[in-house]
Amino acid sequence: MRTLPFAATLVAVLSLATAARAQEPHAAVQAFGGLGVGSFTTTNTNFGGSVTGDLTPNIQVVGEAGRIGNVLPSMTRTLFGLTPVDLNVSAWYGQGGVRFTGGSSALRPYAEASAGIARLQPHLSGIGPGLPSVIANAGLALLDRTAPIASFGGGVTIQGGAFVADIGYRHRRVFSDSWIDALALGDSLRTNEVRFGFGVRF
Repeated sequence: MRTLPFAATLVAVLSLATAARAQEPHAAVQAFGGLGVGSFTTTNTNFGGSVTGDLTPNIQVVGEAGRIGNVLPSMTRTLFGLTPVDLNVSAWYGQGGVRFTGGSSALRPYAEASAGIARLQPHLSGIGPGLPSVIANAGLALLDRTAPIASFGGGVTIQGGAFVADIGYRHRRVFSDSWIDALALGDSLRTNEVRFGFGVRF
């Protein structure tokens, strides 16, 4: 009879520990690829990786790094498309932000906003092979610039055990005040991205 209270207490403690363990913060690591859309006729590929960590069941911190294929607006791309020379401005970036997630099932919609730093890299093509192209792009490399970047977007995560997938959209804008910004012709350096990611939770 003396063991009954002890057994009941032990069961209660184990139950509470199990419940607490189920509510512990989780993290996820993902790799993603995306299609940056400048207009209906101009697209480029983006890629990168991200890490998320739960602050609460519905709020996560997000860290992300990757490459954007081109941040020039559609008007600039269209004008260069009329010439034999093509110029694009790609960017390596790193940023962090907050994600707000709804629901508690395997299919969870989310919205997020983040900010960070981008390294802008102009590249010229269409001037012929050989030395002229090498010299032109070597000169442009000296004009690489670092600028703030911000993004917002949303999507849906799909979770099953340790596996997680992400289908979403991001609008990114680079806030440059260098000569590269003049290439936007009064518009902004930006991209709209449709992306797909796959990763694991732990």
